[in-house]
Amino acid sequence: MGSATREALASSRTALAGSIGTIDLATGESLFKAGRVVGASSQLLSALADPAASAAAKVTLVKAVFGQATTPLALDLLGSVVAERWSNHGDLLAGIEDLGLRATAISAPSSVSIEAELFAFGTAVSSDAELELALASKLGLPTAKAGLVEKLLAGKVSPQTLTIVRHLVQQPRGRRIGELLRHAAAVVADQAGTSIATITSAGALAPAQLDRLTKSLSDRYGRRLSINLVVDPAVVGGVRVQIGDDVIDGSIATRLADLRLQLAR
Repeated sequence: MGSATREALASSRTALAGSIGTIDLATGESLFKAGRVVGASSQLLSALADPAASAAAKVTLVKAVFGQATTPLALDLLGSVVAERWSNHGDLLAGIEDLGLRATAISAPSSVSIEAELFAFGTAVSSDAELELALASKLGLPTAKAGLVEKLLAGKVSPQTLTIVRHLVQQPRGRRIGELLRHAAAVVADQAGTSIATITSAGALAPAQLDRLTKSLSDRYGRRLSINLVVDPAVVGGVRVQIGDDVIDGSIATRLADLRLQLAR
């Protein structure tokens, strides 16, 4: 990520934070839709990402294109995004998606865990090769993928999760479905001030074990954690923890593999 994009993301998120009290699900939906429109038009994308164009000119263009097709708040936020300087065209699209994810997360009631719903759907997709292919195929129409998601998830997850997944399959931007869902969950968690810890063990952990592990990890990383639990007999014993790019592998399987490598030297 270039320095221009880091600064642009920070400014865009500040604009979002200033509107938290008025953000609803329609705000997130509008941002997602605008991102798909921009991504589908190389001419529009180039104009909005042009570092030589003035911020005022780009905001005027956004209002001309989306003024009648989006909510007033989403239009203001979209203007904040395009007014910034982004390192490249793809980062601009990522910035619009980032605000869409955060706005959608903000709109969810406190009783809803979007991260858990995204994790559950990701697990279901990864265990069904046919479904994964249907959602990831470059030959499939975006509208058909959105329809499949609607059929699978409507009434089973929150409207916020449905909105996010429906957007992701329509604008994957070269990412696989698992990566899409993990990234979205991480952004949603970050908006809530938490990080996601995926804990893999050979069997189910006792509640007391999980509580101790969660507290230890939270203390280590200095923030609250949203826990995803995975049972995988292949780890043999112990646990494997992944938080972002960090991996803590205390599984017996890994220790045995390391021992074999040492003996083979």
